[in-house]
Amino acid sequence: MTEGRALDIEAYEATKAAVTQNASAGAGSFTTVTTWSEGARARTTARSFSLETDEPEPLGGTDKAIDPMELVLAAVGTCLTVGWVTQAIRRGVDFHDLRIEVTGEFDLRGYLAVDEEVRPGFRDLKYVVHVDTDAPDDVLEEIRVAAESLSPMFDNVKHATPVTGVVRVS
Repeated sequence: MTEGRALDIEAYEATKAAVTQNASAGAGSFTTVTTWSEGARARTTARSFSLETDEPEPLGGTDKAIDPMELVLAAVGTCLTVGWVTQAIRRGVDFHDLRIEVTGEFDLRGYLAVDEEVRPGFRDLKYVVHVDTDAPDDVLEEIRVAAESLSPMFDNVKHATPVTGVVRVS
């Protein structure tokens, strides 16, 4: 990795050692809060960060922010990116450039309730890793396998995490 672009692998390894010693040190949760703004626009906060979402104009939005479906693609892509960087560092591999492109195919007939046989979400997700490196192909394949198998987002998408919900009237 180019100086200044490196992952803090020491923090990663210290966390791994702490969780290895005490499994409960690895338990936690994230919470986000999404508040409707207007139309199809919303603002989500997570810790001290926030982001806006909207829908494209054909779906009633103003197309002024990322679509929630694109957030899923971004979540998979960013999590895989961190995995690629982490696994490369652990193998002494240097990247000159790394870019992961994630695509999801969908059919609006599901979302628009036109055909109940069509799911409203993505039919599939595909990604392409664009990498500029001198590492051999077999090491890149090791990195790909490790990044996929250790990615929380890849796991969440691939293995349908259970979701439950309740309604509370304020």
